Amino acid sequence: MKLEMYQVNAFASRYDEGNPAGVIELSEFLDDDVMISIAKENGYAETAFYTVNGPDYNLRWFTPLQEVALCGHATLATAYIIAQEKRIKKDSYRFHTLSGLIEVTENDGWFILDMPASKPTVSSLPQCIHDAIGITPLEVYFDNDYLVVLEDADFIKNLIPDFNSFQLLPARGTILTAKSKEPGIDFVSRWFGGKGVGIDEDPVTGSAHCLLTPYWANALSKNNLTARQVSPRGGDLLCAMSGSRVKVSGKACIYLKGEVYI
Repeated sequence: MKLEMYQVNAFASRYDEGNPAGVIELSEFLDDDVMISIAKENGYAETAFYTVNGPDYNLRWFTPLQEVALCGHATLATAYIIAQEKRIKKDSYRFHTLSGLIEVTENDGWFILDMPASKPTVSSLPQCIHDAIGITPLEVYFDNDYLVVLEDADFIKNLIPDFNSFQLLPARGTILTAKSKEPGIDFVSRWFGGKGVGIDEDPVTGSAHCLLTPYWANALSKNNLTARQVSPRGGDLLCAMSGSRVKVSGKACIYLKGEVYI
């Protein structure tokens, strides 16, 4: 079997930044173990597989080890391929996913993801995260990921990750965040994978901003926010609250197009 595949860098304007995602269109989904094996061979944080569903699309995401319930950057990458490579222009691209309906619209090169806002609860700091960062945070919350609020944005940017400690976490991952010191950017973050996820660090994590946007909208008393994920690759996002939803916007660019033989 031969499958067409694209690598798209999401939340990026050039080939060497943002978060790479594999995108594969299927007539029908393959067996889960086959899609996991393809994702593992690709080595991206996520590979997206989609099928046409009438005027909409079915969309699933896989890390090298497992299927995930929500992935922002690979959704943006999929919409980009449908719009730019498949030349299918729509007012909105509607994806049916494990997290419900996700709608993506395009405006002047920006792809806007409409995703459910998280409702994290106050939490204590797991020991493994403390071991990984070595300092006491200002605040800690949890909803699928741990949201760890720190004082110093430079600390987050310059952190040399202790992946072994982060990966002891029995949850999807850890988000480190702080108010930005840079003009024009409201907050920064990094994301590290937990136990069994198969990702050390995600370069730019769209789904993490389902937690980050509500937190910083409340903390900064503003609805529209600019964000930067300060991983080594880095990426920029525009975020906004919309009732119980979060709108996360970013650009994308294609890096390669190829064929997968299985």
